[in-house]
Amino acid sequence: MTDPRAQRLFGDSLVAPGDLAASPYRVDRDRIVSSPFFARLAGVTQVISPGGAGLLVHNRMTHSLKVAQVARAIAERALRTDRSDLAEKLGGLDPDVVEAAALAHDLGHPPFGHLGERVLDRLARLRLGIADGFEGNAQSYRIVTSTEIRGQATIGLNLTSAVRAAILKYPWTRHGTVRYMDPPPRGAAPIPDDPSAGSLKFGAYSTEADDMVAARAPFAGRVADWQQTLEASVMDTADDIAYAIHDLEDVHRVGVLQQGAVATELMAWQRWGPDSDPERAGGAIESLRRQLHRKDGWMANDDAFAAAVELVRAELVDGLLARPFDGSLEAEAQVAAFSANWTRRLVESIELTGQPAVRSGHIQLAPAQWHEVQVLKFVQNRFVLARPDLALHQRGQGRLLASLVEALLAWLTDPDEQERIPRRLRDLVELAEVELADGTPDRLGQARGRAVIDFVAGLTDSQAIGLMEALSGRSRQLWTDAFVL
Repeated sequence: MTDPRAQRLFGDSLVAPGDLAASPYRVDRDRIVSSPFFARLAGVTQVISPGGAGLLVHNRMTHSLKVAQVARAIAERALRTDRSDLAEKLGGLDPDVVEAAALAHDLGHPPFGHLGERVLDRLARLRLGIADGFEGNAQSYRIVTSTEIRGQATIGLNLTSAVRAAILKYPWTRHGTVRYMDPPPRGAAPIPDDPSAGSLKFGAYSTEADDMVAARAPFAGRVADWQQTLEASVMDTADDIAYAIHDLEDVHRVGVLQQGAVATELMAWQRWGPDSDPERAGGAIESLRRQLHRKDGWMANDDAFAAAVELVRAELVDGLLARPFDGSLEAEAQVAAFSANWTRRLVESIELTGQPAVRSGHIQLAPAQWHEVQVLKFVQNRFVLARPDLALHQRGQGRLLASLVEALLAWLTDPDEQERIPRRLRDLVELAEVELADGTPDRLGQARGRAVIDFVAGLTDSQAIGLMEALSGRSRQLWTDAFVL
């Protein structure tokens, strides 16, 4: 009898080129890395756009590869502990599964990273009237189950249940009831400026809800319906580790992260603590401390927080940032050592628990390391993502994506252009129309809107720029490799 974890959504009769591995989960891994959607991640922004920063910085592909590396290490470490029997009770833990899920977790990220995600969600909900909007995690799940392959049937990559379930970082739909839990799981809370629009983060659109249920069927009774599988928890934790460490490498390499600003903030808090003035140095990280107590009281601890601030000050501020990156072999070695030491420290702190808090998972960082990750992420958010010059750049990218959606929608609805619409865009309209129930108001309009969102989300940064230049008449080159129609 087939292991239910290894069952595929559309059965085993559908094979793909390169299905050579003996393990079904290795087959999944190979299918993911062979996908054109994985290849495009090399041209999609992680934090700094790969188009203007050379080869030194991470893109979504290199990020995914590092998440896979960390995820596999966590899984192998957890299986070596005396709690491996707990892993089996929770539904299983296979390093091949977590590696495959890590490689697939960002397939749905659109051009320009999280900025693109926010823009497409706003356009989908408010301009196109799509109730599900857009979400990068849900788009990843849509790709592996629906939009990746078109033929006589739309089958996605036809991955196993275990891998599909491990991709589901947020195993609910946008309008599911999980957002009414008190407290809700991490990511499930309503959108702050539009509570009626559903959860802020979610793992599947309503069109893939049945697929999500099928993927999680082998884990029924082992983990709560709203809880990540153990393998999804490994992937999620690995993603947090990679974000906290590897993105800092990038901003240090390009000189964006300045030692003085970070030192001033951390040292001011160390001096004033809870009495830090919100409007002055130290106030921002004090706000983080209070936020952790408010949202994550199950883990927040003032002594651990203070120790984390001191460690980050010592190793990041007085260590990595003490000398500007100059491209030398010595500078590269320093970056590599910082990354390796921190990654090892975090991975070795991993704990497997049978009763996690609602806002956590079955795989957790130890309390000290959990606080360290929060402080590292704070540095990134405060001193990079909040910079006005980055905001300026992103506003332009947001306007470009909005204009691109409008231009493609106008092309789709032009009666004189029906024979010249790109074939992939037509395929996506057909797919979206089939997915919508009979009697859906403005069914064709809804299908066109979803198709345009799917199409744009599948572009690289440079493809989005090149396509918009052509559609606006600014491109002088008829035949170009900037995009493929």
